Amino acid sequence: MHRLPRLCALAVLLAGCASAPSNPMSFFVTSTGSGKGADLGGLAGADAHCEKLAASVGAGGKGWRAYLSTTGATGVNARDRIGSGPWVNAKGVLIASDVASLHGNNKLSKQTALTEKGEVINGRGDTPNTHDMLTGSTPDGRAVADAGDSTCGNWTRSGEGSAWVGHHDRIGLRDDDASRSWNASHPSRGCSQDALKATGGSGLFYCFATR
Repeated sequence: MHRLPRLCALAVLLAGCASAPSNPMSFFVTSTGSGKGADLGGLAGADAHCEKLAASVGAGGKGWRAYLSTTGATGVNARDRIGSGPWVNAKGVLIASDVASLHGNNKLSKQTALTEKGEVINGRGDTPNTHDMLTGSTPDGRAVADAGDSTCGNWTRSGEGSAWVGHHDRIGLRDDDASRSWNASHPSRGCSQDALKATGGSGLFYCFATR
């Protein structure tokens, strides 16, 4: 005789779950890298890593893309693969309203460039310093045109080579544009995990939702 009230209560609970809003986050810094330095499994592997981390906090299925450029005949610009914005972090703070503002006067800083879990990433002055973010990009979000390696073999190498990185905390050795750049501060010393750590990173990168 108590079955009907229980079923009604269950129906109300399920309806509440169905109407609960999903995680609105549309930007984050990966809390972990591939573990293989700059070998991310190419763009496909990096995008899958973004999706996996986003899904772990209830923000999957948004067309997540890694902010990474590649070079060569099939090269792409990071700015062209991340959608049109706007993007907010795990706390709901606006990072940038569109691609132009992202590469102009954005709101990225150590306090806003949070992981998918809403956590702050170590910056300059912390131990260890992990402020280097893999991008392979110029300040305007395009692939580096120089002849040298700027993407660790398009994100497939964990040994020799180099990748351009940015500083998520906007702080470097000097008070100049490169030190304050979130996406184009300097090249890494190599592509291995140890080389990235020696430069000031840990193989982390930015992820953006495209929808």
